[in-house]
Amino acid sequence: MDRNRPKRIVITGGPGTGKTAVIEELERSGYHCMHEIIRDMTLRAKAEEEATPITNPLAFVADPLAFNEKLLEGRQAQFEAAATLKEDLVFFDRGLPDVIAYMDYFKQEYHNAFTRACLEMRYDMVVVLPPWRDIYRQDDGRLEAFEEAVDIHNQLVTTYQQCNYEITTLPTGTVVERVSEMLSLVTNRFNSERLP
Repeated sequence: MDRNRPKRIVITGGPGTGKTAVIEELERSGYHCMHEIIRDMTLRAKAEEEATPITNPLAFVADPLAFNEKLLEGRQAQFEAAATLKEDLVFFDRGLPDVIAYMDYFKQEYHNAFTRACLEMRYDMVVVLPPWRDIYRQDDGRLEAFEEAVDIHNQLVTTYQQCNYEITTLPTGTVVERVSEMLSLVTNRFNSERLP
């Protein structure tokens, strides 16, 4: 793999698909991972707004654009930080296009800087975890019903495709099986890029 810059791999999908468990297992296996930053932002926004939301924070914050600007800035910082790491691979729990996917899902307007960031700051691979009813659970950080999670998944796939990404779907399975499959997909992808 190119030692000049780590390969950036986004792990995305609707809520409750097992992304966090996969990220945690990758970390236990020694891989560098950039965590999803929206959970902390959601808890802060809930406290500030004194709201009891029934859905994503984008639906209840007083200023969704400002909230998403902070989220985009946080994801940009993660993207840039990855370039400084002496790693072959860096995994991201969600990427920049997730921001506009959620804004599109909630029919919120955003300025061109959002789209420009998504088109200019390019990940090397996008892996999507599909909706999986058997493991889906709502909690204080996961506010969507399963049907909403499916709709969000579809919006995420659409947005990444609009940003000219090829989508790789990770099959369901145990966390260990999924991580093994993920690493196999990654290895195959980047080894094939080196072939003449």
